[in-house]
Amino acid sequence: MKHKGMSKILIAVCLVLVLALVVPFMGACETGMKYKIGITQIVTHPALDSCRDGFIAQMAEEGFVEGENVEYILRNAEGDMSTAASIAEYFVAEKVDLIFSIATPTTQACVAAVEGTDIPIVFAAVTDPVEAGLVESWEKPGGNVTGASDWADVETQVKLGMDISPAKKLGVVYNAGEVNSVVQIDELKKVASSLGIEEIVEATAASTADVLAAATSLVGRVDAIWEPSDNTVAAAIDAVVKVCEENEIPLFASDIDMAKGGAISGLGLDYHVNGTAAGELAARVLEGEDPANIPVGMTPMTIIYLSPVAAERMGVTIPPEVLATATEIGE
Repeated sequence: MKHKGMSKILIAVCLVLVLALVVPFMGACETGMKYKIGITQIVTHPALDSCRDGFIAQMAEEGFVEGENVEYILRNAEGDMSTAASIAEYFVAEKVDLIFSIATPTTQACVAAVEGTDIPIVFAAVTDPVEAGLVESWEKPGGNVTGASDWADVETQVKLGMDISPAKKLGVVYNAGEVNSVVQIDELKKVASSLGIEEIVEATAASTADVLAAATSLVGRVDAIWEPSDNTVAAAIDAVVKVCEENEIPLFASDIDMAKGGAISGLGLDYHVNGTAAGELAARVLEGEDPANIPVGMTPMTIIYLSPVAAERMGVTIPPEVLATATEIGE
C-alpha cells in the first residue's frame, strides 16, 4: 500500500512538472501571432521596388520578420488599374492584417476595397494623400489610413534643370489619370513664371504604350522636358530618353531612378528611405496605434543627381557651378 501511495505521489509530481513546462509554452503559442500583410505596387520600377524593399527591411528591424511572424503577399498591377482593384479586393478576401500600398493609384484602389472593414492601410510613394482623397489631413489622417509621402518641392526640382538649360517652353509627359502627377503639374504652372518659363506644353499618356507617341508630339514645340514622378512614364522612361537624344531636347527628371534611366538631372528622395519610413508606421499600427491619429510623414529630398554624359547626348553642357552641387554624378 505504501508503494501504491508513493507511486501516486510520483505521478502527481510528474504531472505538475509537465504542466509547468507545457502551459507557458501553450500560452506563448496563443499570444505569438503571425501577421499576413498584402503589398501592392502600381508598376515595376526601381524606385518603387526600392520602396518595397525598404519597407520589408524596416519591418524586420521592428520585429516583424518574414517567415517567422509575417507572411507577405506580393502583387503588382503593372500599370493596369483594373488589376490594382482586383489585387485590393483579393487582399480583403484574404483578410490580411495590413495592406502596404505603393503609389497613389494602388492606394486609392485599396481605400475603396477596404471600406466597411477594419483592415488598415499604410502607403508610400504617394505625392499628395489629401488631394488623392486618401486622408482627411496630413496631421490627422482619419479613417484607417496613414503613410509616408514622397512629396517633393517642384520649384526646386525644375530650377535645377533651368540652371542647366533655361527653357521658355517646357514640355511635360504624364498620365492625367494619376492624381499625383496632376498635382505636380498644377504646382509647376504656379511657379513657371518665376523660373523664366513662359509656357507649359503638356502631352499625356494613358499607358506605357502611349509614352513614346506623347514624347514625340513635343518635338519642335519645346525647349526642354521635365518629368514629374509619374508611375506610367517612369516605367517607360527609355522612350522619352530616346526622343530627347535623337532631337537634342534636354530632359530633366524629378525621381532619381527616372533620372538614372537617362535624364540629365534629378533632385529627389531616396525611395528606400521612403519605404523604411512606411515600415516604421506599419509597425506602430500592428502594435495597436490607430492610423487615424498617426500623421502622414514626408521623406526629405537629399539626392542631387547629375549626368554630364546624358547632357552631352542631348546637346547641352552642365555648368561647373551646378555640377559642383551634385551628391551623385552619373553617366
